[in-house]
Amino acid sequence: MLFFIWLIYLMPFRLMYCFSDFLYLLFFYVIKYRKKVVYQNIRSSFPEKTEIEINKIVKNFYKNLCDIILEGIKGFKISKKQLLKRHKLINPEFLDYYFEKGQSVIGSCAHYSNWEWGSLSGGLQTKFKLLGFYKPLSNKYVDSLLKKSRAKCGAELISILDTYKTFQKNKDGVAAYLLVSDQSPSNHKKAIWIDFLNHETACLHGIEKYAKMFNYPVLYINIYRVKRGYYELKMEKIVENPSEYEEGEITKLYMKHLEKIILNNPSDWLWSHRRWKKTKKEMIEQINEI
Repeated sequence: MLFFIWLIYLMPFRLMYCFSDFLYLLFFYVIKYRKKVVYQNIRSSFPEKTEIEINKIVKNFYKNLCDIILEGIKGFKISKKQLLKRHKLINPEFLDYYFEKGQSVIGSCAHYSNWEWGSLSGGLQTKFKLLGFYKPLSNKYVDSLLKKSRAKCGAELISILDTYKTFQKNKDGVAAYLLVSDQSPSNHKKAIWIDFLNHETACLHGIEKYAKMFNYPVLYINIYRVKRGYYELKMEKIVENPSEYEEGEITKLYMKHLEKIILNNPSDWLWSHRRWKKTKKEMIEQINEI
């Protein structure tokens, strides 16, 4: 693992992206990594698109995925100078406003564009104490490497199992809590169902739960590719006073915001995860049987 990390780190970016082009051919034509899942997800999300349009989205998705994989590995050893050059927050004053007020915030994002560098560059471009929640890796050594690489840039990665404890521990301070919330929830009993990309979609309740519990503003971190290897981050407000919203509203606003971004450039979202394994009706029937 260390050898591969150092190999990618020592590669100039131009050579790394040539390697990414090779990986694309391997993933798409040889391994066919989750190809059926990707096609099924995209076809069902865009029933109005022609097969030519679908194929274009799918191929661009695989190209972007290979870039993200290698950029993620390069992130273990990437320099701070390169990060600030390639993953730039364009409106830091947006966050400064809340920091000067002494107001903690929840930063929401998704598996879109280069989310991997977010906890790295974010720690370098904000005055906040940055606390990012993630699902620990089964390989303890790689997990430790991941946490150390993020810590060098000022961010602290925390297991999703310690989410509530972390919010409680830091409630008297000023922090930015980073939550990636476009996965399918493991506990569907607590899921909030939203119409999203032409599907009834079970959504994680974490952002809404903690936003309402502590009345923290919810912001969205929009990450978009300027050109290959270069990204810009723009902070956008979802809600200012969560306590004013009814149950499910904040989650709906977050998902609709994400949907708008995906519709603008579908290829940059992570289509390879099994997002819609069961319908709402099937899930409710399964829960009732338990």
